Amino acid sequence: MSAGDTAWVLVCAALVLFMTPGLALFYGGMVRTKNVLAIIMQCFSTMGVVSVLWVVIGFSLAFGHDAWGGLIGDLGLVGLRHLSQGVPGYHLSIPPLAFMAFQMMFAIITPALISGATADRLKFSAFAVFIGIWLLVVYAPIAHWAFSPSGWLAHRGVLDFAGGTVVEINSGFSSLAAVMVVGRRRGWPSDAMTPHSLPFTLLGAGILWFGWFGFNAGSALGANAVASQALVNTQLAAATGLLGWIVAERVKGGRATTLGAASGAVTGMVAITPCAGFVGALPALAIGFAAGVVCLLAVGAKYRLRYDDSLDVVAVHGVGGVVGTLLLGVFAAKGIDAAGSNGLLSGGGLHLLGLQAMAVAATIGYAFVATWAVAKGVDAVMGLRVPPDQEVEGLDTTQHAETAYSGGALGRLGQ
Repeated sequence: MSAGDTAWVLVCAALVLFMTPGLALFYGGMVRTKNVLAIIMQCFSTMGVVSVLWVVIGFSLAFGHDAWGGLIGDLGLVGLRHLSQGVPGYHLSIPPLAFMAFQMMFAIITPALISGATADRLKFSAFAVFIGIWLLVVYAPIAHWAFSPSGWLAHRGVLDFAGGTVVEINSGFSSLAAVMVVGRRRGWPSDAMTPHSLPFTLLGAGILWFGWFGFNAGSALGANAVASQALVNTQLAAATGLLGWIVAERVKGGRATTLGAASGAVTGMVAITPCAGFVGALPALAIGFAAGVVCLLAVGAKYRLRYDDSLDVVAVHGVGGVVGTLLLGVFAAKGIDAAGSNGLLSGGGLHLLGLQAMAVAATIGYAFVATWAVAKGVDAVMGLRVPPDQEVEGLDTTQHAETAYSGGALGRLGQ
């Protein structure tokens, strides 16, 4: 055991947890005043629901001994029993409990991301049930595929440093399935549904940027050169993601916006997530910029295809994850991390790119179909959506008997 590695991973676990309140502010600023507490509550509630389920059974399903051809883990780590004996397939320099805690924070923020797509119309009770089932049915199997050494994607050589498939593509295309089940908001897209507090959103984006250093650099599972590379790459991709988005925004619409800057930084970090410890600094610049441009263009798809992704989770996380996962097949270099592979530009040919494309297709397919089934089941049993009159009044008062603002001009904004 390394005291330095342990301290680093524990700090990074705390940073990743801090991202969920950051996400709550990021999303909270983008909804109308009557729904701000509801979206924040959904993000916060994942910290409670997922933490309990992760310890009881989720971690075992994701990281236990392989139970079925690389598809899911067994029940050997239920309730964290036998964890002191180690995590199957891993040779750690940190306590297994620290690894479990770090992965718990990933499991918390991933379903919280989905709340942005379904904002303004979900029952709180139904959301809590949905994310609990989703964690076990969707997240845990995909985490086993890519993060567990015995998972079928990892076993075939697919690379995912910090969650391009497990977190980003998974949450993005699960969000697409969820919004197709729950339906569009009343009045969308004809009614204006503008953000009520862009300063909130920028503050949330800053917290996400800060926490993402733990998300990516902590995935090295040690205080070492790979962690340093991942941290630098995260900063560079966030910077060029921001620049790519606002440049494309300026070309397309004539203005660079603060919301665009925040969204662009997030897309850059999304795209570098699978790549962070496997590519150099110059590729990180290119990956972030590409994500900023592509994800901005992807936002328009919801209007053409008529699905109501309230806060653009599909475009930012789903498409951004696809961009990063595929570009990893182009830019990966074993000189950065010997545990990785060489991509197209490092002499590896098309082999890794083909594997990454397979991982993208498998993750999209399973996440969409399984999430659609979970959402349909919850909707049939208890109803996912609030009644029309409650949606008009707002979720803050109808679901939580609270208001974010006590009155005056600010309290009336966005009603």
